[in-house]
Amino acid sequence: MKICKVVLSLSLLFVGVQLSVAQIDNLPMTKGKFEPTDESLQQYQYPEWFRDAKFGIWAHWGPQSVPRQGDWYARNMYIQDKYDSKTKQYTGVSDADYIDHLKRYGHPSKFGYKDIIPLWKAQRFNPEKLMKLYKEVGARYFVSMGTHHDDFFLWNSKLNRWNAANMGPKRDIVGEWQKAAKKEGLPFGVSEHLAASYTWYQPAHSADKTGPMAGVPYDANDPKYADLYHGKAAPDDTGWLTNNPVWQREWYDRIKELIDMYHPDLLYSDSALPFGDVGRTLIAHYYNQDLQRNKKTSVVYTCKEKSNGRFVRDMERGVSEGISPYPWQTDTSIGDWFYRTGQEYKTSTQIIQMLVDIVSKNGNLLLNVVQTPEGDLEDDVIYILKDLEKWMKINGEAIYGTRPWCVYGEGPSTVKPQQKGTFVGLKDVRLYESTDLRFTTKNGKLYAFVMEHPTGDIHIKHITDTQIVKKVRLLGSKTLSDFRQNTDGSLIIVSPKTFPDYHVLVYEIEFKQ
Repeated sequence: MKICKVVLSLSLLFVGVQLSVAQIDNLPMTKGKFEPTDESLQQYQYPEWFRDAKFGIWAHWGPQSVPRQGDWYARNMYIQDKYDSKTKQYTGVSDADYIDHLKRYGHPSKFGYKDIIPLWKAQRFNPEKLMKLYKEVGARYFVSMGTHHDDFFLWNSKLNRWNAANMGPKRDIVGEWQKAAKKEGLPFGVSEHLAASYTWYQPAHSADKTGPMAGVPYDANDPKYADLYHGKAAPDDTGWLTNNPVWQREWYDRIKELIDMYHPDLLYSDSALPFGDVGRTLIAHYYNQDLQRNKKTSVVYTCKEKSNGRFVRDMERGVSEGISPYPWQTDTSIGDWFYRTGQEYKTSTQIIQMLVDIVSKNGNLLLNVVQTPEGDLEDDVIYILKDLEKWMKINGEAIYGTRPWCVYGEGPSTVKPQQKGTFVGLKDVRLYESTDLRFTTKNGKLYAFVMEHPTGDIHIKHITDTQIVKKVRLLGSKTLSDFRQNTDGSLIIVSPKTFPDYHVLVYEIEFKQ
C-alpha cells in the first residue's frame, strides 16, 4: 500500500512538470514599465537611499540556530557519508552535524529537521530593542531572513504551513522586524534562500549507507513531510538552482507572496538571478508594484551575478577589486551565519576596515549580527557593536552619502596580491599596513581613511596641482591638522601626537574653490 502511494506521488510529480511548462509563460505579475527582459530591467535607477546608506544589518536567523552548530544544519544532519565532488567518491566520513544530531536527538529517520523546528521558541526575541541598538550602531537599513534553504518561512505565509506564525515561536518574525524597522525609520529588506533549497535539501531523502540503520530512509522520505523537504530531485537536477519547472513556479508564487504581503524595500536572493525568465518576471513584478505604490523605483533587488544596471550585485564574503560603476553589496557575517557555540567573531576593527574598503569602491556592507536561538545577542557581540557605534558617531560623515573618489585607495593593499573572496572578488577581511589609505568624497570634500595608525606623516599622492588644499581636519579632533602640499599637488599630513583608541583614522580635506 505504501509503495502504491509513493508511485502515485511520483507520477503526479512528473505530470506536474509537464503541466507547468505552459504555465511558466503566464506568470502573474504587476504590469508596468518593466518587462521580464534584461533590456527592460536595465531601465532600473538605483535609489538614493541605498546609495547613501552604505551600512545595513542582517538577521540571518531561524530554527537552524537551535542546535548551536552553525550554518547548514538542516542539510548536514542527514550526511552520514560525505561526498567528495573532486574525486566523485564517498569518503566514509560523517558530517559533524550528523554525529552531533545522533548524540543529542537520535537518528534522522525518527527525529528529523521537522522535529527541530518546534524547539525554536525565540523566547527572548525583542525586535524593538534590537532595532534601536542597530540604529545606534549606525545601520541605515535592516534585512530580515525570510526563508533559508530549510524551507521554513519566517512570515505568515498562506502557501506554506511550515512558517514561524504557525509553529515554533508562533510569531510573524518578518512582520515584527518590519514594524520595528519602520519605528526607527530604517528601510526594511528580506532575504530569500528558497531558490536553492530544492537541491540543497536532497541528502534528507537518502539513508545511512552503513551501520545498524543502513537503508532505513530518513524522515524526508515520508510523503507527510514533502511540503517541507520538497520531493526527490531527478538524477540530473544537481545544480545550485533546480531545473524542475514545478519547483521554479512554486518559488515564484511564494516569493511573490512575500513581496505582496510586506512590500520590502530590499529583496535578496542567495543565488544568481533564479530561473531565467521566471526570475526576470519576479524582478519586473517587484519593480512595477513599487512604481505603482510610490510613483518611482525605490526598491532594491540584489543577487549574486553581475548586474549591468538591472539590480544590485551581491558578493558573499567578498569585495570588489576596484571601483564598480554600479552600486553593489557585500554580505558577510560577524561570525558564522547561524549561532554556533564557541564561534570566533570579527573584531570591530576588521568590520570598520571592511566597511571603509567597500564604501570606497561604491559598495554597501550588509552585516549579519548573529542571534542566539532564544533571539538575543551574546555579550561579546554587543561589545563589538558598541565599539562600532563609537567609531561611526565620530567618523560616519565620511561614510554616509559619500561617493567614490578618482581612486579608491593607495598603499600596499592596492598593489599586493590579495586572497580571493569566498565566491568572487577579494576576501572581505584582510590585513592592512600603516601606509594603506582609502578615500570617499562628498560635497566637494575628500575623506582620507588611514587604515592603521601611521608610523610617520601621511602621504596622499593622487591630489593634483590644480587642487589646492585649504585645510585638513582629523575627525573627532577640535584642532586642524598641520599639512604641506608639494608642487605636484601631493599632500603630506602631519600625524597626530596621540591617537584615538580605534585603528582607522579619518581626515577631512577641504579644497580652495
